[in-house]
Amino acid sequence: MTIRVLLADDQTLVRAAFAMLVDSAPGMEVVGQAGTGRSAVDLARSARADLVVMDIRMPDLDGIEATRLLAADEDLAGVKVLMLTTYDTDEHVVDALRAGASGFLVKDTRPAELLDAIRTVAAGESLLSPGPTSRLIARVLRAPDTAGLTATGGPEGLSDRERQVLALVARGLNNTEIAETLGLSPLTAKTHVSRIMGKLGARDRAQLVIVAYETGLVAPGSATAP
Repeated sequence: MTIRVLLADDQTLVRAAFAMLVDSAPGMEVVGQAGTGRSAVDLARSARADLVVMDIRMPDLDGIEATRLLAADEDLAGVKVLMLTTYDTDEHVVDALRAGASGFLVKDTRPAELLDAIRTVAAGESLLSPGPTSRLIARVLRAPDTAGLTATGGPEGLSDRERQVLALVARGLNNTEIAETLGLSPLTAKTHVSRIMGKLGARDRAQLVIVAYETGLVAPGSATAP
């Protein structure tokens, strides 16, 4: 099926460049462009978008508030948000995830990586740009309000393989990369991730990342699990 993409960015040239990239990719089409967060919310409904590539800094209504409105609207429950920004900072990652974004990438991401991110998020997976992941965890663990992101369980009840998979999720790897790293099929990797989420009571991959760091399975800034 074709992924219906809505582009929300206050810079016309940026939207035009993204539109050319997305429309040139098989299985994707741009169904609308918005220059403000409020327009993005309205267009997501009228254009029947599957996914919104949302800039954080926009006039009228910023991308985080727009994402929060999309997530709160039952009629738009199936719309995914991929947050895209030039600002690779802790605050934006945390706020975007709390607002309901399923993915976060910085604007200097390569074109192929952006298209892969769109496919990943549209398929129902969460995606964190590897760069800000450790800073996200450091901030969240210091923040007093983590109720929207923390899961209900720890990794004690996980198998050794599931702990390996959880550590790789915490490093920002997607299911395909996890499969390649561990010599598994992508379907098996996806099954492991789903099972881990169920065991830990996690809503999404962002919560899995936090559990992995919070429990010491992965240390901030490390490349491997201890």
